[in-house]
Order: sequence, then C-alpha cells, then structure tokens
Amino acid sequence: MDRLMYNDPAPLAPSPLTPCTGICKLDDRGYCLGCQRTGDEIARWRGMNDAERQRLMRDVLPTRKTPP
Repeated sequence: MDRLMYNDPAPLAPSPLTPCTGICKLDDRGYCLGCQRTGDEIARWRGMNDAERQRLMRDVLPTRKTPP
C-alpha cells in the first residue's frame, strides 16, 4: 500500500517578534499607548536582531506601563 505524504512547498515564515498591539498613538511621555515603545524604537525595530527585540520586550517595555 502506498502512503501519500503532503508537504507544504512554501512553509510559512515565522511571525515577527513584536509587542505591537495595533494601538499606535504616542502618549505625553513619548511612549506608544499600545506597545510602550518610543517612536525611535518603533522606527529601528526592523533593523534590530531578535536578541535586541527580546531584551527590550522583557526588560524595558514592562517598566513603561501607563501609570494609574
């Protein structure tokens, strides 16, 4: 008996590592309301490697949560 195996010829690329939530507006502090990045960080994001992105998402952005 022959077994058919299907293989996707074009596997999906991994989704980009991003904190973006789609709420793109800077607050009075200069941080995005959705992801807490600065305008400069948003502009540089595509040029960052995954290690830089992970460090920012793990160590920096959580400290910027909107104050109550």
